[in-house]
Amino acid sequence: MSGMTGAEAMARTLIGGGVEVCFANPGTSEMHFVAALDRLPALRGVLCLFEGVATGAADGYGRMARRPATTLLHLGPGLANGVANLHNARRAGTPIVNLVGDHALGHKPLDSLLESDIDALAGTVSAWLRRSSTVDGLGTDVAAAVAASLAPGGTGPDRTGTSGAIATLVVPADLSWSAPARLAPPEPVAAPAAPSPVELDPVAAVLRSGEPVALLLDGTALSGPGLRAAGRIARATGARLLSRNWPARQRRGAGVPLTEPLAYRGEQITAQLTGVRHLVLAGAREPVTSFAYPGRTGRPTPAGTRIHALPADFLEALADEVAPGVTPVVARLDPPPLPPGELTAGNWAAVVGALLPEEAIVCDESITAGLTTLHTATASSPPHDVLGLTGLSIGQGLPVALGAAMACPDRPVVCLEADGSAMYTLQALWSHAREQLDITTVILNNRAYAILRGELDRVGAGAAAAGLADLSRPDLDFVSLATGLGVPATRAWTTEELARQFRHALSEPGPHLIEAMLLPGA
Repeated sequence: MSGMTGAEAMARTLIGGGVEVCFANPGTSEMHFVAALDRLPALRGVLCLFEGVATGAADGYGRMARRPATTLLHLGPGLANGVANLHNARRAGTPIVNLVGDHALGHKPLDSLLESDIDALAGTVSAWLRRSSTVDGLGTDVAAAVAASLAPGGTGPDRTGTSGAIATLVVPADLSWSAPARLAPPEPVAAPAAPSPVELDPVAAVLRSGEPVALLLDGTALSGPGLRAAGRIARATGARLLSRNWPARQRRGAGVPLTEPLAYRGEQITAQLTGVRHLVLAGAREPVTSFAYPGRTGRPTPAGTRIHALPADFLEALADEVAPGVTPVVARLDPPPLPPGELTAGNWAAVVGALLPEEAIVCDESITAGLTTLHTATASSPPHDVLGLTGLSIGQGLPVALGAAMACPDRPVVCLEADGSAMYTLQALWSHAREQLDITTVILNNRAYAILRGELDRVGAGAAAAGLADLSRPDLDFVSLATGLGVPATRAWTTEELARQFRHALSEPGPHLIEAMLLPGA
């Protein structure tokens, strides 16, 4: 072990476990790990200017690569800055390995300025958490973290079908700088358990009953194979196919069975499910409202609707049972026509749908601007993947696009970003530029937290409160902001301008940003 530090042992173990990228915002306690990266180019370090960018990028990477990236975070405050996007990653079931530096063991009793309860912070988002205690055990600890991140089920909505989970390892600084006398052998990693057998007959009987049935799909049920199986079932039985409105990852476009996104508000979900006698949850949770309102239920499924659970892993077996030999109905390639006129919340998505390139990765944080239009506008576009805002913690889009582009450098990434959400993690643009990633960002600028305006209307707030949802006075200038962070940027006021600028951005390598100015209230 001569000359090897504990930090280098950690990095070598990550490489051996298939981890190739480290999204980092390090500090003093992590400098020995940074030095190790200099000696081990197989683990690529990507600097992020804010910890929420690093954790969101690891989320996007894991969703597309289906293996973990690692984050490198500085003590408790650094972890705290990254928790919001770790919350989204937890809801998505994304495999991530967090390495969080801590004070040296002898320094902790001094209660220095950055001392905090890292374990408590990490526990809010981590399915696996360990604090290293010996330098010789660092390799074992890192190997265990990688294995834990890949454990299916994790904390995502689909208990048997998610990609993985968040694993956090806390590493005291003196273990990083010390030299191990020997590395303990990695703990044996148990093979993932096969899904427990599921009795399909009750669900099959419901589908054959002739009563109205809807399948709510999530997790791996929204992959290509899952959707084809669901499409077979729908064609054979007449069942409706519903999907969550902001999926972790969904295959969409030409050649893929169509789904109907679940509505956002509770009363809309109730109306959407009215008449459905049976709701089959295929890798999904029972619908609940995002928030509570006085006098309204948080469980919007209509009374009398029977709910049945089915792990997504068994969707194909169910299709073989109720739809043998049936082929699904799929969307045909038929992008929408380009609309004319000034940009509005109702027409911008048609421009994207008309011009979306094949095999694009669409990172959707368009929020209210795309809630009722984007799904329809891209349903017949070329085949693509959509990554949604799984945990509703805004500031995900730009970092997730960064990670997705790192995971799939041969695919174009399109980030559809609300103006208010963009300001949470705008620093991600700097990493887009530094890494010269093929990401086209469209900022949907309506000068408002539009979703909050809707909430204010629901509670009867007046004009004074409305100022807290207003993003003007001064107006945000995303062209200047993006240019200052190294990303070429343009501004569009009409659909024709957006189409021209979108085409140009897609035709050139590297990152681009378009500020789409939506007519207020339109």
